[in-house]
Amino acid sequence: MMFAKALAIVLLICLITASPGLAVHPDVHVWGPEEKEHMRSLWLGSLPALPDDPSNAYDADPQAAALGKKLFFDKRLSANGMVSCATCHIPDQTFTDNLPIAHGIDDTTRRSMPLAGTACSPWLFWDGRADSLWAQALTPIERPEEHGISRTKCALIIQAHYRQEYEKIFGPMPPLKADISELARPAPDNPAIQALWDKIPAADRQAISRLFVNLGKAIAAFVRTITFSPTPFDNYAAAVLKGDLKTAAQLFTADQAVGLRLFINKAQCINCHNGPLFTNNDFHNVGVPPRPGKEPDNGRGSGIGLVLTSEFNCLSIYSDAEPSDCAELRFIDNDPQKYAGALKTPSLRNVALRPPYMHAGQFETLQDVLHFYQQEAQKREQGQQKGVTDIVHGELTDEDIDLIIMFLQTLNSPLLTY
Repeated sequence: MMFAKALAIVLLICLITASPGLAVHPDVHVWGPEEKEHMRSLWLGSLPALPDDPSNAYDADPQAAALGKKLFFDKRLSANGMVSCATCHIPDQTFTDNLPIAHGIDDTTRRSMPLAGTACSPWLFWDGRADSLWAQALTPIERPEEHGISRTKCALIIQAHYRQEYEKIFGPMPPLKADISELARPAPDNPAIQALWDKIPAADRQAISRLFVNLGKAIAAFVRTITFSPTPFDNYAAAVLKGDLKTAAQLFTADQAVGLRLFINKAQCINCHNGPLFTNNDFHNVGVPPRPGKEPDNGRGSGIGLVLTSEFNCLSIYSDAEPSDCAELRFIDNDPQKYAGALKTPSLRNVALRPPYMHAGQFETLQDVLHFYQQEAQKREQGQQKGVTDIVHGELTDEDIDLIIMFLQTLNSPLLTY
């Protein structure tokens, strides 16, 4: 009887270790010093305190955040009364919308980026065309396909519905004349709308723009509070860093640990997806094809010029920063050709909850993404792919990809606001 039990156990162990996809190893939860340092760098406990935004004097003001939260969900800030910031950044969908491309009043050309942790990023949007959360908040409001509303209409809404809250934060609201057009806004591509804006006296135009900017700064104060809670990975990393391998083994399966090891080492995912937010906040061209029937996205190649000329950048008259505070903008890598087709590296936290993937939802699943990386890197290594240099995953097997995905699924956690 004892012999039969022992034989059954041996056979079970042999079956498990022979099963494809199950990387069982007695030392799977033992990590070398360099691997531990990588793990520490990815651990949420290594995330520093939120940086202040010198261009927004209200970014840490709780009253501004409370007002910004109301504005974030206010559908009156749209031409059809049906679109708010939360239309594309849905709280219970990790503040994105899980659509291939964002849809406000009409379709856009890219998908909605997640908002959690973006207060730590020097550049916003897929192409980095904004250098602050408040500038990012303003851009969609006047775009016809997103909110499709004018800054003048926004100023009138603030005046009619938020005056008391606004004035507690920003001071007395400048008077707005009753005869200004609700459609008036800067619109170089629309002469009729531009004429309505030009008709408004210069001092009044600046007052309207200042109200509009403060709306953006309040929304930014709210968005700044959206952050991550610890994931299974973070709990595992904490146990490993304490040397508590017993707890670590209870928190991660062997496959998840092997997937993490692949992520750090062989797959070199950490080259771009590094730091506690799993992003280097930089821009890379990984050769993703455009959506069918669409032109290739120039990405950062166009974003550089847009942020440098932005009416609302760190060096603008609406910024609260000193020029010396705007180092990112003043010393930007201004080479559009170098960044042609490059797009921002998104955070991988909650990535398994955010299909489809890439800047325009070109891939349905994480398997699709990693197989694309695998195939494109192999082409490059074989001399078939000349233009793309940012992929280095060519040695991955299909089993490796499955294991990495098992690890990526441990990066899910609820988002927090405070």
